[in-house]
Amino acid sequence: MIDTGHDEPRPAFDAVLTDLDGVIRFYEMAELEELERSAGLRAGSTAEIAFRPETDMPLMRGEITRERWIESIADGLADRVPWERGHELGTALAETKFRADDAVVGLLRRARAAGLRVLLVTNATPWLADDLALLGLTGPDGCLDDVISSADLGVAKPDRRIYETAAERAGAAPGRCLFVDDRQENVDAAVALGMTGLVYGEPADLRAALAPLI
Repeated sequence: MIDTGHDEPRPAFDAVLTDLDGVIRFYEMAELEELERSAGLRAGSTAEIAFRPETDMPLMRGEITRERWIESIADGLADRVPWERGHELGTALAETKFRADDAVVGLLRRARAAGLRVLLVTNATPWLADDLALLGLTGPDGCLDDVISSADLGVAKPDRRIYETAAERAGAAPGRCLFVDDRQENVDAAVALGMTGLVYGEPADLRAALAPLI
């Protein structure tokens, strides 16, 4: 190779920090929606209760158990259905089947192959490790170098501490990180720390952001 005296251009990022739900993982809600209709509820009613900040943030911070979260869902639905039926719906939500988006997983694998660190940064339940194993995202054949879980840290996005921890464990300065999330407020918090933010909508968004690298 001829030495031209010029360094190779430095890639735009050293690390990709990506959310899980709404980016990599998607849920199959048909069974729960049928249960809701049979209970006289509008489809999505259970999730609306379950993912209110006062209901799900204690779970995301690892402060309550799975069963207590289900009970809090039943409490929130108690003005519309009997508590036992609400508990059934909460359990169905907790056990909803899910899948990984193969296109996104493929892009993350290519990012790793190009030399980038790929970390999951997620507001997650205490049983996240089991879910990731079911999705095939961890282990020798996975697409992740590390996992930053709110339930382990005790802080959740958009708290700046979860982003700082992610950058530190990626071994990258915030300005060298691409942060991918489907929620604007989470991306805004990353950008405020100097990261490049991507509000995710579809695989083409991630593909475009990574195009110069992969």
